[in-house]
Amino acid sequence: MPVTADGLPDAAAHGDPAPPPGLVAIGRFDQLPGYGVHRPHGADSWLFTWTTGGRGRLRQGASETRAGAGDLVALAPGVRHDYGTEPGAAHWRFWWVHCQARPSWPAWLRPYDAGDGMYVVTPANRDADGRIEAAFRRMLTDARWTGTGTPPVTEPGDDRERVAVAHGSAARELALCALEEVVLLTVGAARTPSPPPGVDPRVRRAQELIAADPGAPHTVRSLATAVSLSPSRFAHLFTEQLGRSPMRALREARLHHAARLLENTDLSVERVAAASGFASPFHFNRVFRERYGMPPGAYRAGRPMVGT
Repeated sequence: MPVTADGLPDAAAHGDPAPPPGLVAIGRFDQLPGYGVHRPHGADSWLFTWTTGGRGRLRQGASETRAGAGDLVALAPGVRHDYGTEPGAAHWRFWWVHCQARPSWPAWLRPYDAGDGMYVVTPANRDADGRIEAAFRRMLTDARWTGTGTPPVTEPGDDRERVAVAHGSAARELALCALEEVVLLTVGAARTPSPPPGVDPRVRRAQELIAADPGAPHTVRSLATAVSLSPSRFAHLFTEQLGRSPMRALREARLHHAARLLENTDLSVERVAAASGFASPFHFNRVFRERYGMPPGAYRAGRPMVGT
């Protein structure tokens, strides 16, 4: 049975599941204190939020952020998350979209990675707000289009339909095009991300080496040598400053890389494992399931590529 906007709640509540994977669901909420959503297994699709007023608090895995006006926050699928009106705030007004991200989007968002699949894009200025707001309104309108005849006209300031679900392929693609515009505009207007204060340049360099090629045969010794530290000093410094060991950071980067390959290529699971630095497919299956809540094959099956 197809899901319609009537089948979705006006606002998600604690424990409510996310919309089913494959749908594009769009909405605009203005929530009072006490509003909150908790999903212990995350969602099967990406969640994008763009705040227009008040403040929200979002957590994904061990990462957390406060969202104010103009902030775009993206939560990748498969990781425990919760979000709601920030304690002490009068309200939280925001647009949200559940969908499958297009293959190019994670690369655009990567500089704003806050960890555990959370991406936080904070604007340096608010010059693009009008275009971003218009893009969200188009999404809400285009989701109702049947794919024949003339698409509905977007009425400025018309918030009567607060939730919509795009069903037809034409409506979904139009909605995704508008969301792509939002991602590009927010990233273009974003503050240049800076490394955490106090992080040693050698630790930052090791992070860059891991991010540049997570599938490479990195070890504590090889990374330490690359930054001119002894293995023991490097491991201690890395863990002290980033809160996780070099090998844990490497495993997370490899799993993230593997997930992108599963989403965007037709490589076999065994080849994805090898390309991501996992020598054993059995080990890869186990740790992937632990991270994303499902084996690699099921993850791929639930995330169709654009155009399918």
